[in-house]
Amino acid sequence: MLAGCAVLTAGLLAFPGAVPDSPGRLGSLLDTFLPWLGLVIVLLTGWALLRRSAVALLALLLPAAAWTQLYAGSLLPGAASGPRGLVVVQHNVSDENPDPAGTARALAGTGPDLIALQELVPAALPVYARTLAADYPYHAVRGTVGLWSRYPLTGSRPLDIRPRGITGPWNRGLRAVVHTPHGAVAAYVAHLPSVRFGAGGLASSRRDESAGMLGRALAAERLDRVILLGDLNGTVDDRGLAPLTSRLDGARRGFAFSYPAGLPLVRIDQVMARSARVDHIRALPATGSDHLPVAARVTLL
Repeated sequence: MLAGCAVLTAGLLAFPGAVPDSPGRLGSLLDTFLPWLGLVIVLLTGWALLRRSAVALLALLLPAAAWTQLYAGSLLPGAASGPRGLVVVQHNVSDENPDPAGTARALAGTGPDLIALQELVPAALPVYARTLAADYPYHAVRGTVGLWSRYPLTGSRPLDIRPRGITGPWNRGLRAVVHTPHGAVAAYVAHLPSVRFGAGGLASSRRDESAGMLGRALAAERLDRVILLGDLNGTVDDRGLAPLTSRLDGARRGFAFSYPAGLPLVRIDQVMARSARVDHIRALPATGSDHLPVAARVTLL
């Protein structure tokens, strides 16, 4: 039984796409928590040691090797940023944040070049703008998402990523050009629809539809260099985000679990890039949000 569980775990790690997405988006659910299969390996190893089962311990080399191949690199520190590096921060600040000024100061205190925010409500927006103005004189806001920058911004416009069936005001995407000392970069800020767990499984159809629309916008982007910052409500392993992960590269180092803030289990706040390398990503201390901020080092290629 132990050996069978070990082989099954190895199979899930090596071939998660073999698990069908229906019913209930089961495949996406597995993708979301795939790194945590490492804990299953630890538990199985303890069980095998208690049973003194040499066969099971040998079988456990399979999932251990698969997990190491997939995720061990995330445990390593990233290389220091080079001369063409940027530091960026991504944060869903929460529309119920009781201390927007404190949140803004905390984010600015990490010294990034770009700050992307989601769930900017009208009452809090002036507080963020005022608090960030000194260090980030350039900013663009469309609906409930915004971008603050040390460098000039041009061409700011909203992105149409609204899935069908959503009515009323709904603008959760923007695109702007950041004029860095190393050249122009197209910066995208997005907040994809939430997913829900229920009796029928994972409800992610609206998130997936919005990801497809964002993916098409990225495919049409004429600038080579692109940085996407957003609450994507999915991990980079989630097949529902394939329209994005097939076009952009994620972080090479760091887990940076960002949600929920009280007990972070997954990173749904992402920094991804094209013609640029996301060297390292890390979670920052909690603010007044239900998400943790994440900071990433990006090298422009």
